Amino acid sequence: MDQPVFLELEAPIKICGDLHGQFYDLLKLLEFGGMPPEANYLFLGDYVDRGKYSIETMCLLLAFKIKYPENFFLLRGNHEIAEINRMYGFYDDCKRRFSIKIWKKFIDVFNCLPVTALIDDKILCMHGGLSPDLHTLDQLREIRRPTDVPDKGLLCDLLWADPDKDHPNWEENDRGVSYTFGEKALSSFTKANDVDLVCRAHQVVDDGYEFFGNRQLVTVFSAVNYCGEFDNSGALMSVDETLMCSFQVLKGSRVQE
Repeated sequence: MDQPVFLELEAPIKICGDLHGQFYDLLKLLEFGGMPPEANYLFLGDYVDRGKYSIETMCLLLAFKIKYPENFFLLRGNHEIAEINRMYGFYDDCKRRFSIKIWKKFIDVFNCLPVTALIDDKILCMHGGLSPDLHTLDQLREIRRPTDVPDKGLLCDLLWADPDKDHPNWEENDRGVSYTFGEKALSSFTKANDVDLVCRAHQVVDDGYEFFGNRQLVTVFSAVNYCGEFDNSGALMSVDETLMCSFQVLKGSRVQE
């Protein structure tokens, strides 16, 4: 809570997408990118659920955050919500291995995590995506914590929204929560707010990263062979001092059917 809900960061920095309890992928990403504080990191959320090592993943991330608070940053994902991680494994992991009390302590932490970050005024980062309610960056500074995530509205969309190549503007999301946004909606937002790139996670992409909307948005996903059901690679995005973006990729292996 000493740091704002809307982080304003400087390059160079490494950006990681969803991990979902895949602890060994986290270790490989840190090996690729360099251990903090030699490298600065921003994680885009979804640390828990589905994978086998959610507790280990979360504890290591929090340990780095405590040790290097000015080099290591964690945003909130849609799985850092009590009603979601109660269903998808994290609650059961905590209850089975430790206690419900431990799970509640994690939820207290999740309710205080920052939601968005801006790198050198040009790269806007969040877990999910844009919102039809988001018009200016100042709105991101006004989100109050600690907070649960409502079923609709700005905070919900920042954690749940997805880009959609088939529609230009806003549509209902097939997830049953939030919206999808097209290239026209994305371009309107980036132009109005003088942002060069929106960086988000939230969706599995085959190569670990995927551009959208004439390279105005990039999705970064870092959990390799997600859930053991996908053939996807995982990526680490590096932003250098000139805001040039490059990617290091952990190759996925073909899942046997």
